[in-house]
Amino acid sequence: MVMKNKLFLIYVSITIIAVFFILNSCSEDDFEDETLQSIDPFNNNNGGDERTLIVVMSDMHLGANLDYSECKDNLPSLEKLLNQIKSSQYVKEIVIAGDLLDEWFVPASIDTYQGKDQADFVRRIAITNKGVFDVLNSIIQGKKIKVTYVPGNHDLTISEENVELVLPGIKQVRDNVLGLGTYSPDGYPEIAIEHGHRYNFFCAPDPFSNQDIAPGSITPPGYFFTRIGALHVSQECPAAGDTALLVTQNTSGDVSQDLLFTYWKIWNWAINYLTIENKFDEKIIVTNIDGFTGSYAVNDLLPFQTSPGGFIDVNLYNGIQDNWGQRQVYNHVPVIIPTLQAIAGSASAGALDSQAKIQYFLNPDSDARIVVFGHTHVPTIEASVNHIGQKSIYANSGTWIDHNPLDTITAMNFIVITPQNNDVPSQTHVKLYSFKNETITEIAADSLEL
Repeated sequence: MVMKNKLFLIYVSITIIAVFFILNSCSEDDFEDETLQSIDPFNNNNGGDERTLIVVMSDMHLGANLDYSECKDNLPSLEKLLNQIKSSQYVKEIVIAGDLLDEWFVPASIDTYQGKDQADFVRRIAITNKGVFDVLNSIIQGKKIKVTYVPGNHDLTISEENVELVLPGIKQVRDNVLGLGTYSPDGYPEIAIEHGHRYNFFCAPDPFSNQDIAPGSITPPGYFFTRIGALHVSQECPAAGDTALLVTQNTSGDVSQDLLFTYWKIWNWAINYLTIENKFDEKIIVTNIDGFTGSYAVNDLLPFQTSPGGFIDVNLYNGIQDNWGQRQVYNHVPVIIPTLQAIAGSASAGALDSQAKIQYFLNPDSDARIVVFGHTHVPTIEASVNHIGQKSIYANSGTWIDHNPLDTITAMNFIVITPQNNDVPSQTHVKLYSFKNETITEIAADSLEL
């Protein structure tokens, strides 16, 4: 049988973060509070009578096969909430902030495209999640509510044409590089919405590594991590079939070698928890995606050395510790994150949250006062101040995966931004909600005057 909480690994695959949560993946149910009363967050327009509400959702992780998709049990609830949004007279826009179409969470031994192509894969996602796509398409075609999509890391290489194929008429906001986008709703340049993977070492597009193996690829190492994690889930948390070879810090004092050692520590830390039945030299990771054509072993991803304290090397992503600066320039990161900080910070949700402040609020070239990320699966609202002392708000829109051990109290999260009404004294409200047990509850809220 497939374990009940099998889908926790997506979060780790997204940010290589808090692996100890995996220990909870085969255990208790989510907390339930049946005393909560549902509210309607789509019925308050700051006293106005026009459509102004902006709903932000992310990390739905819709898969092509429900045998291993991360969002299966929650699909009826997602469809129900979308219908509730559709019926609101005040919602102006739904923003899907990435990880809608999941091209990453596929057990390592499975051919993602089944010998076909990405268009066929995306069609299979739409068929598998027909109820959700039917509602989204009815909203798009109804033209009362705009639906906007920005890419995440799990749909990093899904092309604009293939998104349009299953969601015709959806507004897509993309940078001039594949896999990234930042969106400010019409009339609100102070609001910035993006997935957040741009700032994560393991998940940001990587057009520099593996070009001799997969020309044109932008796939970062988090993809391979996720494929291994999905295999771990499908094998139901097995006893380890192998262990990683020990790597020790290079004694030369070379900065690049020190960074690669830190990179190894992240991989070693994770692979000890994401146990699989297979030996690490087995070519079990089937690719045939984004320029990759081969099958790879876990050992192809793990840094190694031939003698203690000697030279550290790696097969896949060779030189990744040296090209992070180039990646950030390519990915339009405004404030460069030091490499060591980026590798170590990939293990902290707070590290990504802090990038909202660093890249936007404390950046004198940014006017953003409200920033919304997805990616971490940890829903939150945090207030701070910007570089000129104005109040600013960061929000994370959480996730819709079935079981999220990083958020056992709430589930199925979304953000509602209610712009201020300039006709009466009011502020712009940012509220975080949960649809757990199909009961809408307010989890956190804050407001400011734009």
